Amino acid sequence: MAYWVIGGEYTDTSFTHIKGGDAEARIGPFKDYDTAKSKWAELAWQHVDEANVRYRILHEEASEFWVVGGVYKSTDFTETFDGTPEIKLGPFATHEQAKAVWQQKAWETVDDAHSRWRIEKVSR
Repeated sequence: MAYWVIGGEYTDTSFTHIKGGDAEARIGPFKDYDTAKSKWAELAWQHVDEANVRYRILHEEASEFWVVGGVYKSTDFTETFDGTPEIKLGPFATHEQAKAVWQQKAWETVDDAHSRWRIEKVSR
């Protein structure tokens, strides 16, 4: 299990979009909550006068990633063409490893409108 401090400067106080369109900052991982909270407090006090800056602590359990998909009957992608379960490739320890396989499968089937692949994250 890991703890992360997530956040940054947002476009407004709805805290839904990071200013400039970048991804949220992801600081860590920290092995325990107290260490993450200490980093969060440091960042919160650095930006205490900036209304659009927010940080939070995310507790992330161990996860594995799977590439799931195949060829489907139609472009609603709800049922495989032959009724068998979707193909599951993995598990992968990181999203980056799964993304490499997803990319390979997506390019192999790029011209088939009924083929689709996705990455699923499963917490253990």
